[in-house]
Amino acid sequence: MEKIENPDEPIPFMQQLLDNPFILLFLGVMVPMVVYTLWGVIDILTVPLAR
Repeated sequence: MEKIENPDEPIPFMQQLLDNPFILLFLGVMVPMVVYTLWGVIDILTVPLAR
């Protein structure tokens, strides 16, 4: 049986997200930037103090 799609049905959020190339570009730049920044801050904070 073939499913008949209802044109009034709202588009799911994940489909809207994955269909937008600008949001994907933004996430592809921001997620690594935030992760590496946090990694660097944690790395600096874990360096022992000099005497």
